Amino acid sequence: MPLPLVHHPAFDALFDEAHRFPMRKFTRLAEILVEDGLVQGGFHVPAPAPVEALELAHDAAYVEAVLTQTVSPAIEKNIGFPVDARVALRSRCATGGTLLAARLALDGGLACNTAGGSHHANREGGAGFSVFNDVAVAAATLLHEGTIGRVLVFDCDVHQGDGTARIFADDPLVYTLSMHGERNYPMEKARSDCDVPLPDGMEDEAYLALLPDLLAHGLSAARPDLVFYNAGVDPHRDDRLGRLSLSDAGLAERDRRVIGFFRERDVPVVGVIGGGYSRDIERLARRHTILHRTAAEFI
Repeated sequence: MPLPLVHHPAFDALFDEAHRFPMRKFTRLAEILVEDGLVQGGFHVPAPAPVEALELAHDAAYVEAVLTQTVSPAIEKNIGFPVDARVALRSRCATGGTLLAARLALDGGLACNTAGGSHHANREGGAGFSVFNDVAVAAATLLHEGTIGRVLVFDCDVHQGDGTARIFADDPLVYTLSMHGERNYPMEKARSDCDVPLPDGMEDEAYLALLPDLLAHGLSAARPDLVFYNAGVDPHRDDRLGRLSLSDAGLAERDRRVIGFFRERDVPVVGVIGGGYSRDIERLARRHTILHRTAAEFI
């Protein structure tokens, strides 16, 4: 069976090319996966996340504000762009995509979204290019309905998963682990269950050397029924917002070790793409496909 891949055209909210957030990468990422033969039988297309699911991780008033495009200017400033109708739909579809990928992973062991990882959104509102916290919504939904009992969020985006940490701060069923740049955004860090602050300029060898102990710790501490893996490519040496120095090969080996560790132990894994920032959309989109190519090795 091919790797289940989730995509929706609405993942791309069609921002101007000059915008700091490289929105066009979502369209190009999907195109590359098709062109290179990784998509067999078509993408799994998600439905927009329902309101009741969004409200399991976000305040009802904030969810309503997003859906009616009445988000306050202060929160829009924190997010980094206006929440118009296209952004609202994109955010619901990306969140629905992570929930669908999670269900597919539970069925077959592994699945990946072509979006997701919007980990700065907290219960009260969005931040850092994140409108809804898709991983938090998906985890909370599956826990609420009793589909799973325990969750591990293994976050390798270069920015701390502060929103996820805050949403689940008092939830013993969700274990949050974040490997992130110590001096990078957000300046005011949250408290994850396990935080791994990394120095500027860290390269492949030093980064990868941390993984064995962290993977073993995450497994024993979380005892998860499902792992959400944020495979952000912003630790790459060429990322505009990264400050670390991983290579393409280093990112692929990171993904291989994380996915392989849990799949070898029969723990289902859902991959989300997380952050990645470059003006070169072609190169950036191909960098994001490292997750999907590496995950396909375990099918």
